[in-house]
This record gives sequence, structure tokens and C-alpha cells, in this order.
Amino acid sequence: MARRLDAAGLIDLVVDPGTFESWDTTPVEPAGGISDDYAAELAGAREKSGVDEAVVTGAGTVGGRRVAIIACEFRFLAGSIGVAAAERLVAAIERATAEGLPLLAGPASGGTRMQEGTVAFLSMVKITAAVMAHREAGLPFLVYLRHPTTGGVFASWGSLGHVTVAEPDALIGFLGPRVYEQLYGHPFPEGVQTGENLHRKGVIDAVIGPERISETVTKVLDVLMGAREMPQPVPDPDTRPDPAPRDTVAWDIITASRNPARPGVRELLRHGANAVLPLSGTGQGEKDAGLLLAIARFGTAPCILLGQDRYRQRTGEPMGPAALREARRGMRLSGELGIPLVTVIDTPGAALSKQAEEGGMAGEIARSLADLITLRAPTVSVILGEGTGGGALALVPADRVLSAENGWLSPLPPEGASAIVYRDTAHAAQMAQEQGVQAEALERGGIVDRIVAERPDAAAEPVEFVKRVSATLEHEIIQLMREPATRRWHSRIDRYRRLGL
Repeated sequence: MARRLDAAGLIDLVVDPGTFESWDTTPVEPAGGISDDYAAELAGAREKSGVDEAVVTGAGTVGGRRVAIIACEFRFLAGSIGVAAAERLVAAIERATAEGLPLLAGPASGGTRMQEGTVAFLSMVKITAAVMAHREAGLPFLVYLRHPTTGGVFASWGSLGHVTVAEPDALIGFLGPRVYEQLYGHPFPEGVQTGENLHRKGVIDAVIGPERISETVTKVLDVLMGAREMPQPVPDPDTRPDPAPRDTVAWDIITASRNPARPGVRELLRHGANAVLPLSGTGQGEKDAGLLLAIARFGTAPCILLGQDRYRQRTGEPMGPAALREARRGMRLSGELGIPLVTVIDTPGAALSKQAEEGGMAGEIARSLADLITLRAPTVSVILGEGTGGGALALVPADRVLSAENGWLSPLPPEGASAIVYRDTAHAAQMAQEQGVQAEALERGGIVDRIVAERPDAAAEPVEFVKRVSATLEHEIIQLMREPATRRWHSRIDRYRRLGL
């Protein structure tokens, strides 16, 4: 196992050389009434670690951007948090909020300090309150979980990041394995309390070596601070289809959208976006392969992206309720930070199964709709291909709705609509045409604002097509960012109130 960095080593690796400014200028006042033995422990910890407390705070530039930093020093009583350490953390977080700085936390701690008892334990409350005030100010809070992070630290400010990543091979868990074994008389199961396992389970977003943290923080903040750094307008790209009158056949559109060679959200991110950082799961132990959540930019336009992954859904992993809970995490990120939200609709339909029903699929569709239609941040949805049923509906309502030329939207797949009306599937093409599910009809009906051309079909020109979508998104996002938020929100609500009237 590689040597673990102390707090100073982490800071030196992350911040631009020569830019770190310590905020730890006030002498530490230990808790009142401490014993002689504990006073000796504190003195020994200061000598061993070279710092005066278990936390180091300050600010420096990362990629040229000023960032506040709080980091635990594990050599000081196992990075434990007592009253003085908590007070230092709160002061640093509050200063970051007052100065409008994003915050990077690097915990490495055994939890709260046992020598100070319940008072230290309850210090997690005021640290959490300070973190939430920072988040409510619309400022990014990023967490890098170092080895080890357990106990009250992991169960409070260590788990409140907008984006949370972990050091490789780090012990990350609620109850330390040594304490567990002493309490219960047998070892904790192996392989559970690791960053790698928590990433697989959708608890944290990634496992990243210390040498990559500076690059990652730079990339993330370039996007998450984007709403505060308004991009300049870009010209409206020529991405619309030929304006000549068309008489599209709905079934041809549906057939094209189902082509396995058709590009999906992964191609959109790979060839059309930059500064992409995939996020993993709900942050609460759920992860669904049917949906992709990422921080990204299209050109200069920042966004949180929620994309239905056509390939994973078509290969036996239909989009379940956890996918929508993951989508709602993205909506919360967008709302808190004021970052535009992009949703990509490309689904043959939500999962139909016992697990989906018991997992609350209908309720998650309803809650996703509620979150999306009331979101205060700018929103753009893209019907990239298939748009079937409630799984599509959950991500459709937006300030601007775009569609690929071979995109479509329907309450059921045409085969299902035919089964309801005719009690067979033979009338699927007829039902699709009568329902007007294709992009051209959706545009006439005011459901879609703009169609992005396929020349002649996205499957035949996947890279060029997703670049057209990307250019359109950049233009539309920036236009929305420059509109007054209240007017934009009321226009969105009014749009759906008037639909069909």
C-alpha cells in the first residue's frame, strides 16, 4: 500500500504552488476541565504531528481558482474531532461561505474524540449546520474521503458533498472494524468498508488517487461555478432540418430510433461535451445502469446531465425506480447550485417488474415530474430517440424541449397502444400515426421547440449528429441562463398549463 499523505502533503499536492494561506492563526483553546492525562495526550499529539489540532484549514488556488480547504491530520489523535477542532472547522466553513468560495474537504478520521465525550459528539451538529449554510449559498462542497474515514465524521460532514470521491484502498465506514470486532466478537465482513465497494454501490462517485485530485477539482469547479461566471452568447447553429414541408411516417421514425447503431447519451458525452465527470448513483446506496448522471459542459455552457442509456436498457437492464432517484439527485444538484439541467430521453420504457412496483416506480415518476417542473435552474430536455411512457415523461418537462429528427414521444410503445385499442399489436404503425408521436407532429403541437437534423439518419453519421446536438444545447442553455429566473420559471409552468388548449 502506498504511503498515505498527511494534511500538509495533500494540500501541497492539490493547490497551485505557493498559493496556500493558512487560516489557523488563532491559538487552539482545548476543552475546559480536561484531565492531566488528556492534556499530556494533546501535547504528545502536537509533537508527533507537527500541527496544533486534528484539522488544518485555509485557502489556495486550484487551477487558478481560489478554493477553501479543510483537511484532517490523522497523526493528531487519529484525526478525531473534539470541541476545538470542531470550532476551527466551523470558522473555516463560515469564512468560505462569507467569501463565496467553493470548499474542498479531506477528512481522515476515526470520528469524534472519545476523551471529550458527548460534547465532542454533538459538535457534529454545528459542523453540519455550517456545511448546509454553505450549500444553501449555492457554493460547491467537494469531499475527498481519505484513509481511514469512519464514525461521526463520515456520518456528518464527510457524507454531505455535492461530489464525493475516495482515496484508493481507503477504509471508509460508519463503525470502524476494530470497534465492531470488540463489540460483537467477530470480524466485520471483508471488502465492505472500502471506497471501491461504496462506489460500486452508488454511495460515492469515484475512487481517485491523490495525484488526480487537483485536476478533478479544477474540472468539477469549472462546471459547478459556471452559473456564477456567465458564458457569453454563442450564435444559433444551423442544426434544424430542411424547412421544406415534410410528410413523415411515424413508423419510419420509430424504426429508425430503434436501430442498435444509433448514438446515445454516451456518444453525446464522448464526442459532444467537455469537462465530463460521471457521478455514481443516488449517494444513498442505489445505482441503476439505465441512467447516466454527469457533470459536463457543452462548449462553454455548464450543466448537470441526466441521460437514459439506450444500450444498458436494451441489454437486460431496464430503467428502474433507482434510476429516477438518481435523476432526482441530479435535479437537487442543479437546484442548489443554479446549474442548468439537461435531460436526455431515450428509453423503450420503464421497468415492468415486481421489483419496480415494490420499489415505488410510479411514485418516483411523480416525484421526478414534480422536482423537474418546479426546478428554479434552467432546464433543457432532448428527445434523442425513443420516448416511451412514464420513464420518458419523468424527464420531459423543461424550459426548452429539443428532439432529434427521428425522436418520438408516446404514452406507450405503439404496440402497447394497439393492444389497448385493438387487442392486438398489428395496428401499431396505424396507432403511432394517429397519435402523432413523431418529432414533426410534436413540434406542431407545441410539445417540442426545436428539431435537430439527422442527415439522413443519426446511425449513419453518429459523431456529426451528436456534435449538432451539442452545438444546439450550448446555444439554448446560454440563452436560458441569460433570462431572468422568475420569468423563465413562470413561462415553463404556463407552457404546460396551455398545452392542448
